[in-house]
Amino acid sequence: MKFSEMPYKRPDPQEVINKTKDLTERLRNAKSYEEARSVFLEYEEEGKAVGTTAILAYIRQSIDTRDEFYNEEKDFWDDFGPEIEEFEQEWIKARLESPFRKDFEEEYGNLMFINAEIEQKTFSPEIISDMQKENELVGEYDDLIASAQIPFEGGVYTLSQLEPFANDLDDERRFAAWKARGQWYKDNQPELDRIFDELVKVRDTMGRKLGYDGYTQLGYYNMGRNCYTKEDVEKFREAVQKYIVPVADSIMREQAQRIDKPYPLSFADSSLTFRSGNPRPVGTPEDILEQGKKFYDELSPETSEFFRTMLDEELMDVLSTEGKQAGGYCNDLELYERPFIFANFNGTQGDVEVVTHEAGHAFAYWLNRKRIPLEYATPTEDACEVHSTTMEYFGWRNAEGFFGPDAKKYKYSHLAAGLTFIPYGTMVDHFQHIIYEKPELTPAERHAEWKRLMGIYTPWLKLDGEIPFYSDGEHWQRQIHIYECPFYYIDYCLAQAVSLEFWSMMQKDHDEAWQRYMAYTIQGGSHTFVDLLKNAGLATPFDEECLKSVCETATQWLASFDLTGIE
Repeated sequence: MKFSEMPYKRPDPQEVINKTKDLTERLRNAKSYEEARSVFLEYEEEGKAVGTTAILAYIRQSIDTRDEFYNEEKDFWDDFGPEIEEFEQEWIKARLESPFRKDFEEEYGNLMFINAEIEQKTFSPEIISDMQKENELVGEYDDLIASAQIPFEGGVYTLSQLEPFANDLDDERRFAAWKARGQWYKDNQPELDRIFDELVKVRDTMGRKLGYDGYTQLGYYNMGRNCYTKEDVEKFREAVQKYIVPVADSIMREQAQRIDKPYPLSFADSSLTFRSGNPRPVGTPEDILEQGKKFYDELSPETSEFFRTMLDEELMDVLSTEGKQAGGYCNDLELYERPFIFANFNGTQGDVEVVTHEAGHAFAYWLNRKRIPLEYATPTEDACEVHSTTMEYFGWRNAEGFFGPDAKKYKYSHLAAGLTFIPYGTMVDHFQHIIYEKPELTPAERHAEWKRLMGIYTPWLKLDGEIPFYSDGEHWQRQIHIYECPFYYIDYCLAQAVSLEFWSMMQKDHDEAWQRYMAYTIQGGSHTFVDLLKNAGLATPFDEECLKSVCETATQWLASFDLTGIE
């Protein structure tokens, strides 16, 4: 079935609630494990149906945020999601209290109960209205970003469509694109500040209503963190500052020399990796997808079947169009056992990274789509980002097909970007910890905190007023995750460290690296992040030696990489 053929019908809220209550009572009254298991499996199927309906509405609304029908459906789910949570929590409680818990653990493992105990800590009926308000505010931010219409060189562009100009090799054009984009954010900054201020306060309120000292602990529980703590993340931050920031700074100093620009770099100049221009994919979006098919056909039988299904069933929407939500994501349509990829192609190397990164998420779900319980199909987000980020590095295998004459440029810039990203991503996380520890900060004080952190994590960027918005400590407002998914962003950094470990293996034995990747991925979400790594013979990024080792290997590779003939 193609995506466009998947039917959508809003469920009757009371029917869903009644069904959930009935299943909960039947579980509580089960007389045997066989009976309890049967009820559990019925709940799983019901969850697939309701969950897939909600995801269909979300995807179709994000494809066109002007669609009145799906806007109304998204509003419905934003309100109904928190309401049904109360009854889902009763189901979780019944499962935790079941006299057949040991039987469930023997068949399915104990992680489903560990996760359930965490989930119980994220909800009370008292916060339903706050959850609905949070959804409303996130929707306001998404719609605002999607509505951007930026005048530039006689045309009008969305934020995604403007991106190629912001990477243009012509200095004046690139600078003008950055100014135009920055000006749009400055013009809309009162709304951006208001939305975020309200989000911080409603999240802080939820945390306090649940008995926490603010939002941070609730944020960690919402992310399903089941094997590491805030203190572990702080240790990772320290290691990033110790090992990664100096390497990233060295990379950016060399970039400044290569493009003949003063150090520290302006924001506009930091986006230009080579004087002759950044690597660009060859051909049309259709050509990129065709190269994706070639790559996955050659990588393994499993990836070949997966990607051909994605194409045949139209499970990707990748063109940048007016009214489309910004960014990219992968979501799972569990009823159909299919993933879906959403993106905004814009003619940059990011288009290829959609075909690898988001498809890495999708492939991991594809491998685990029949798992029971449903939650074991995907692990926590930190582990999921390893699937995607590592697939980007496997994509080097088809760099020539994707980038043609820019293949060498791509390999160098992709690895360099992986290293320079970790400090930025860690800064995003550090910033959020400050914000939720001090919810009383004013918008101006939040901007000042971001600017201060830039001096620690991104010393290669010039802090002045040359480009509005960016140099004033305000450009964190471009980071969708900060508004939508608090404390998510560190997952990218942890995953990047693991992916660099995979990349290092690839330099020695590609087949061995792929076998290790499959050993990691095939586990789905049946283990915690740390145990998934351990089971696949990988180091944890919380081990300082992990970052130290990947820094040494990557630095040596970049230093020895032949850039002869590339300006």
